[in-house]
Amino acid sequence: MALRKQKLKSGDCPYCIGKGYFQLLLGGSETCNSCNGSGRKTTNT
Repeated sequence: MALRKQKLKSGDCPYCIGKGYFQLLLGGSETCNSCNGSGRKTTNT
């Protein structure tokens, strides 16, 4: 299975590429810890 490069939109989370989750190799998915599943960049202030 080949990984495809995807372009990020300006507000997308760089870790999950704006999807809000990671697809696991053995099946299923896991919520992105960086954006808490929103798919948007979080600002740490």
